[in-house]
Amino acid sequence: MLFNSFEYLIFLPLVFIFYWKVLNKNLKVQNFFILSVSYLFYGWWDWRFLFLLCFSSLIDFFIGILISNTDIDKKRKFLLGISIFMNLSILGFFKYFNFFVDSFVEFSELFGFKANKSSLNIILPVGISFYTFQILSYTIDVYRKKLTATKDVISFMAFVSFFPQLVAGPVERAVNLLPQFFKNRTFDLQSAKDGLRQMLWGLFKKIVIADTCAVYVKDIFDNYDTYNSGTLFFGIIFFAFQIYCDFSGYSDIAIGTARLFGFKLMKNFAFPYFSRGIVEYWRRWHISLSTWFRDYLYIPLGGSRCSKFKQIRNIVITFTISGLWHGANWNYIFWGFTNGLLFIPSIIFKKKSETEVVAQNRILPSLKEILQLFITFWSINFTVVFFRSASFSDALHYFERMFTTNFFDFPDLLNFSFIWILVLFVAEWFQRTKEHAMQIENLPRIVRWLIYYVLAIVVFYFFNYNSGQSFVYFQF
Repeated sequence: MLFNSFEYLIFLPLVFIFYWKVLNKNLKVQNFFILSVSYLFYGWWDWRFLFLLCFSSLIDFFIGILISNTDIDKKRKFLLGISIFMNLSILGFFKYFNFFVDSFVEFSELFGFKANKSSLNIILPVGISFYTFQILSYTIDVYRKKLTATKDVISFMAFVSFFPQLVAGPVERAVNLLPQFFKNRTFDLQSAKDGLRQMLWGLFKKIVIADTCAVYVKDIFDNYDTYNSGTLFFGIIFFAFQIYCDFSGYSDIAIGTARLFGFKLMKNFAFPYFSRGIVEYWRRWHISLSTWFRDYLYIPLGGSRCSKFKQIRNIVITFTISGLWHGANWNYIFWGFTNGLLFIPSIIFKKKSETEVVAQNRILPSLKEILQLFITFWSINFTVVFFRSASFSDALHYFERMFTTNFFDFPDLLNFSFIWILVLFVAEWFQRTKEHAMQIENLPRIVRWLIYYVLAIVVFYFFNYNSGQSFVYFQF
């Protein structure tokens, strides 16, 4: 079920009313209800993969208990190893089987060997990368004794399958989300209002900006050999805002929906295009996944408490694997690798990430900050050509045509998307110190309601054209 669909428009109010009006005083029944509607939400796409979700949840539920019940280090490591092996094997089979088979065949052919290509028609379960990492964080934290294993199977399975963030994050940590299933939840009107505002902003980003940009992005990347340099540059800009508004829009809707039910999910985006450097950018983009890789891969590899050479090795490995996490494609791996390389100057020169927002206590940034924002934006978004292109050779040819045709050619495609991007840019700039751009409760009431009505009208207008458009990160 998609957030931007008529089904969800009916599903959410019904679940909300039943949750608070009928089940308000019974925590266990509330949790069971959340589990049930989460499985309904997920099974709406393909009910067969509910068995996989259930199996993965149960395996780590029991392994967590076994790890907590023993102090024998070898046994604890063995149990953790089973969890990691099982989860990554399931993920690897569904997501990477054909990729590794095809890559092996192509590699063999380089040396004159003829290998039989044996691919399977494997359907990728939506959200498998997200809930697998969420489950692994639980088992690893139980092993590290940061968390006591739960013996409440319903609450645990509800934590794994919590419908607002099940299929595209945030990748929640058990230490944050799981304890919330054991606390009595009472309806908080102010929190619910803020959640609705954040959902409205997320729908605006997804339906109005991301889905509109997607039309032009697809045309430009599919037919890059027919467009001039200026248009190809705008293709990158359109895709930068498509993927940002698509994914951060999903996160806004997920976080806002969770707040309606008394849950607080972690912040996943912090206005990343207002970053003054690569380190700051990755501190603001897809925060839940970036911190997951930091805590469960980068730091165990040695983190930054080692020589500069090893720091570079650790960051490049981490980003390369994060690229592989995004998909079974050499494009994603190279995209991750190049983002790891972008970190090298900050390691060599010991450049720390900015801790304050850009232009703190000022309306406009300085010239230095404008230059930093510009360099960071293009450093990151030149790499997304590999992320978006159909193949590695297509990405190289895209760059070739972009830099060999007349750079000053007027773009072939100019449209109203820029107006909405400008609206986004201005709103997020003035709200860059807030949790999200729609925290406008301090504005006069008439101004607030005018903004709500305008956004709602625009969203519903575009909803007629763009409803049912899948989110980009569903493929990961």
